[in-house]
Amino acid sequence: MKIVSFNINGIRARLETLVPWLKKTTPDIVVFQEIKIQSESFPENVFMDLGYNIAINGQKSFNGVAILSKLPFDVISKKLPGDEQDEQARFLEVVCSGKRIICIYLPNGNPKDTEKFSYKLNWMDRLNRYCHDLLELEEEIILLGDFNVIPQAIDCKFPELWLDDALYDDNVRSKFNYLLNSGFLDALRNCNPSKEIYTQWDYRNNAWETNNGVRIDHVLLSPLAADKLNDCWVEQDIREGDKPSDHVPIWITIDEN
Repeated sequence: MKIVSFNINGIRARLETLVPWLKKTTPDIVVFQEIKIQSESFPENVFMDLGYNIAINGQKSFNGVAILSKLPFDVISKKLPGDEQDEQARFLEVVCSGKRIICIYLPNGNPKDTEKFSYKLNWMDRLNRYCHDLLELEEEIILLGDFNVIPQAIDCKFPELWLDDALYDDNVRSKFNYLLNSGFLDALRNCNPSKEIYTQWDYRNNAWETNNGVRIDHVLLSPLAADKLNDCWVEQDIREGDKPSDHVPIWITIDEN
């Protein structure tokens, strides 16, 4: 089974390239972040014509996540538990073929001296509590998406430039590590322990041309899912195409049964 996560940075802006990409790569499940569109405006028919079932948690102009699957699934939740007042569309959970798929778009948190950073820390605490409880179910859990977290120095070109950024903050990285210490596996690091691999490059300052990137898109697997992992990689070539997102897809292959 091929599963991919992709922060597309606007479904309208990427639609012309997403369709041929999906035809070429044929993922069984694809999760999108930053669709930047309300659910009712999402171009469902385009993806249904490619054989995908669709779940959407949209929001006008920013945020928004979606899950496409060639297999049937049940939608479990569109809201991360723990804050009923949170209206940002950043979470979508389904169960498909015995696997619990959780797509997230974790808050950026910058600037750190604003409520945006407090919101990020609170969101991560909620996610950690929820995922900790899920592990007790002993299921195959695949938690993936744009985490907006640079876990280690190897995950960015110039670590010293990120010391005051919310993506590399010590507290943020500690909360990310909580998931790993709880039993989740970082799929990419498991398959590529020491390789410098990035998933996002800023549009500015020739970041792509100079490979000044960061690894902030992740796939985390519960122990039962980790046992079935075959491979994990990042598809960088798509960044060279027309109207690219600033992110690139991160893939896993995993045994279906």
